[in-house]
Amino acid sequence: MRYFGCLTIVAFIAAGSAVAQPVNFGDDSSEWANDGECDDGRFTGPGLTSTPLLQEDVLADATDCRNAYSAGKLRLLGVAADGTIDFGNDSGEWSNDGECDDMRFAGPGMTSTPLLQEDIMTDATDCRNAYSTGRLKLAGQ
Repeated sequence: MRYFGCLTIVAFIAAGSAVAQPVNFGDDSSEWANDGECDDGRFTGPGLTSTPLLQEDVLADATDCRNAYSAGKLRLLGVAADGTIDFGNDSGEWSNDGECDDMRFAGPGMTSTPLLQEDIMTDATDCRNAYSTGRLKLAGQ
């Protein structure tokens, strides 16, 4: 009985550590870093800038994003608290072309063209397929 209990606890801890991954905020290399607004398109909420989001600001506005995230003013866009990813839909102009166009992701399954704010969560099939085959991960993880 004791052996079974230990296995259960180990399995629970292992499952929990796979889900509860810390957010990588990157660095402050963005032109817009330290201006009090998060400019990273991986996030959503009232702590996010109202200006257009740019590919080069992903993982490049750490202090602003970390402060807003810690204050409860941001959350990862399309990622539930349990780590489940909402890939969105296929309403984007470049959906179903075999390349992920969503700036929330990184890896060899990504397009080589500039990423646009309007493509976030609009290329579900391409991003889901590349993610499930290990060719993508959430940016910063």
